[in-house]
Amino acid sequence: MSKEVVGVLLLALGGFLVGGVYSTWKTAKFMAGVLAVAALLAIGGAIFWFMS
Repeated sequence: MSKEVVGVLLLALGGFLVGGVYSTWKTAKFMAGVLAVAALLAIGGAIFWFMS
């Protein structure tokens, strides 16, 4: 798997998790917070992956 594919997959995962944060914010704030942390880690990992 090439370097770009992994980065794009991490960004896609981050976007998917951000959508989960948006949809769960009104009903389950704790779960939305957990998803937000996971989204930040995925997006940060993608940025780090592209930079390295």
